[in-house]
Amino acid sequence: MSYAGQVTTPEAEQAQDETPEQAPQDGGARPEERLEKAVRAAEQALIEYEIAVETFRVEVENFSRLHHQKLGPMYARLDELDALIAEAVAARSGDPEDRRKAAEARARVLPMPGVDELFHGWMDGDGLLPEAAAMLTDQSVRPPQRVRPSDEARKLYRELVRKAHPDLAQDEQERERRDAFIARVNAAYGRGDEALLRELHEEWDAGPVPDERRPTPSEELYARLEWLAQRKELLSVVARELEESAIGAMLKLAPDDPDRLLDEIAEQLLAQVAEREAELEQLRGRVT
Repeated sequence: MSYAGQVTTPEAEQAQDETPEQAPQDGGARPEERLEKAVRAAEQALIEYEIAVETFRVEVENFSRLHHQKLGPMYARLDELDALIAEAVAARSGDPEDRRKAAEARARVLPMPGVDELFHGWMDGDGLLPEAAAMLTDQSVRPPQRVRPSDEARKLYRELVRKAHPDLAQDEQERERRDAFIARVNAAYGRGDEALLRELHEEWDAGPVPDERRPTPSEELYARLEWLAQRKELLSVVARELEESAIGAMLKLAPDDPDRLLDEIAEQLLAQVAEREAELEQLRGRVT
């Protein structure tokens, strides 16, 4: 089984390498005890890998949002300039092929947003949002809240998932309780809500203590190992899709400082915009 390097952690890498055959052996232990050790090792490997995949998914999602907010207008401006340049070339040459290229370039330009889209993020059912009101009254606009989880939030998230992961449940009722709790943990982590993660940490610690693992038949343990392996394969597919996506590939270029990467891309786009504007001005000068 192969795993993408971007979404691993030291704990996950160690756990991934510990297969049932490599799990600690105890010559005097009964077969079921050795199987139980293998199951526990596989469970921990899956949990660590799932934490790594979810952490990277949140990073990709947040970077995608920031990328769209910061660079979206620049990409739109470049598309508009490309269309204007193609139209100027077609007007100058009169060539049918140039007209076709101009029509294609214009088709790539995003249409003007509707009224609802224009007001999205500025107005809700109660009227103008604080950021919109501040801008209209020439007051300082509060910068958008960072959505990238802090290091402390990441630490809390990892600890919570290790403690409350549904795969550690001993029965269906306990699994449902853990599923509901982890959903709240994931939502808090996705928003980077460090305070709420601390509250969830305290809530779990104060909750019921899971029963000790009870001995299980060998057939059930083997089935458990097979399910864990299948689950890990599915996560590997998700990890590969994240890493091979355009945003995932960009994020891998600067995983420790994605804001710097956005600034660098913005500078490159601004330079391209300036080049296109100069080219358009030159073409319009020739036409006139």
